[in-house]
Amino acid sequence: MVTRYIDEIVKRKLYAESMGRCMNPSCQRELFSKNGDIIEKAHIIPHCETADNSFENLVLLCPNCHTEFDKNDAFTPEEVFRWKEIRKKELESFFSKKYDTFEDLKKEVVPILEENKTIYEMYYLNDNKTLWDKFEYKILVNNRKLKALFLANDNLIQRHPEKSYSNLAYIQSFILHADEFEVTRLEGEKIRAALFPTEINSMFGIHPVKDFTIPSTESLELLIDKLKAQDKYEAIGIGIYHPYIQMNVEGQSVKVFLDDTPRVRQLYYDYGCFMGAKVRLESLNYALKYIRSRNISFNFLSDNNLREISIKGKKMIFVYEYCLSQSQLICLAPEKSSLIVNLHNWNGECCISTEAYMLAENMNVHLLTMEDFYRYINEIM
Repeated sequence: MVTRYIDEIVKRKLYAESMGRCMNPSCQRELFSKNGDIIEKAHIIPHCETADNSFENLVLLCPNCHTEFDKNDAFTPEEVFRWKEIRKKELESFFSKKYDTFEDLKKEVVPILEENKTIYEMYYLNDNKTLWDKFEYKILVNNRKLKALFLANDNLIQRHPEKSYSNLAYIQSFILHADEFEVTRLEGEKIRAALFPTEINSMFGIHPVKDFTIPSTESLELLIDKLKAQDKYEAIGIGIYHPYIQMNVEGQSVKVFLDDTPRVRQLYYDYGCFMGAKVRLESLNYALKYIRSRNISFNFLSDNNLREISIKGKKMIFVYEYCLSQSQLICLAPEKSSLIVNLHNWNGECCISTEAYMLAENMNVHLLTMEDFYRYINEIM
């Protein structure tokens, strides 16, 4: 007996192909509805003639178009085959649009990602199999759209030769996930190899991830400078447990945590702010946090120069040198009575050279190792 059974993988490909709408270009009625789905699978060449249940011979239609095709012969098989090509070109033309900026791409991507996230959290994580089975096909359709958008605009995504430093690597992982998600569904395939990379939601500002802090203080300072130039900068929160930068995005005040690495990395890429690390941001944040822990107030001399503060009427400059040398001190050209703290403490007292100490005495400035820094802060409490 010839079966009309349609393989689950074929069904998933059909749902993804349809983009959630009847495949008839003159209809395009929504197939997914809150009041009940209206999805019907039609054989293009009748099953009784070919017993062909392949993806190529099937098409998703609304009930009306299915009736018109099967019962009323309103469309020829050749027309319906062309519908598949038309939908493919629609996907390519609409969702393969190239955008000028990441912010423009973000406006298109965020609503799709948010819908996927809501469906996943409400139904899959809550173990609601009935509703998950119903709404999972929305994710299939959305993944097709996202894949097309990402492939057409990968030039807007931060990249790095080392995958662990690359947002583009997360995009590539998502594409692999989307492809695998489209062809796996059966009960025995609950565990997939390519999971959704949550860093994607971080990149697009949907939900932060907690990762490492990008080490360059100079990159953060340059970002502040460029945000100021566009009247987008609001505040910097540093010297605290969870440091952040606050900025204006499309009229909304947004707090971006500095350990939300994919998001920060994308910001640096968008604004051209990647710089080598002279002063490591983690070390600077730790020192400023230590000052705050002693209830001592300080002020940055400038928002876009986080390495210099005013504390108890004195100027404190933070550097990060394996061994602060005489020539490096000359380059700093510090004001009289300034305090210079070397955050690099791996080699203890040797982190400041004898020649630098001698020059500092003549310049009337004070050089502090981290041990000296702790003592100084505790003395001025």
